[in-house]
Amino acid sequence: MNIKKLPEHVAIIMDGNGRWAKERNLPRIAGHYEGVKRAEEIVDFCADLGIRYLSLFTFSTENWKRPAEEVAALFDLFERYLKEKRQELKEKSVRVIFIGRRDRIPMSLVEEMHRTEKETACGHRITVILAVDYGGRDDIVRAVNHLLHQRVQEVDESTFRQALDLRDLPDPDLLIRTGGEKRISNFMLWNLAYTELYFTEVYWPDFGREEFVKALEDYANRERRFGAVV
Repeated sequence: MNIKKLPEHVAIIMDGNGRWAKERNLPRIAGHYEGVKRAEEIVDFCADLGIRYLSLFTFSTENWKRPAEEVAALFDLFERYLKEKRQELKEKSVRVIFIGRRDRIPMSLVEEMHRTEKETACGHRITVILAVDYGGRDDIVRAVNHLLHQRVQEVDESTFRQALDLRDLPDPDLLIRTGGEKRISNFMLWNLAYTELYFTEVYWPDFGREEFVKALEDYANRERRFGAVV
């Protein structure tokens, strides 16, 4: 593979797990299990390519509208994954951090998230940002309330950015959304201001390395001007 320009930070809205399962007459959670496998594959691939940051939209503030049984199954899947894979992530030198709220999800999961962040903090191959109970609007509102609480007298972009969940991490260069929808669904509203967008009909469980390369090639052929004239 010879791609002339790779993004430093890729963000992915992993859509289509439920529809993938439904088309195969499987329960929706089966699609989420398959989606976790795909996420593992893409994390490893990004690390091998030298992509430094990968953000995955795992559970949104709007996902609470789903059936309670599905939400509980998702949290159980996530918690078990962190327990089982944390040592492997450390061995692969993968740093994991979480963005989003932590006051509404099960405490046992929050504890596993804290432990995973702590134990993978020295990972240097790739940083994986997992958005859990995250929404772009909620991120901004929480940032405003934080600054008000700190009694900040004047706010510029730099000050405001430090109050956001992503803080000093770089903005995504490329956002990929699988599953056929063409919207950003309240994901990183501030940070996606100049991000290149790539949409594909492929469901997330089918989004392997070959499909990922297509997105990278599309990105490499774009000219990013950030409002300037070239």
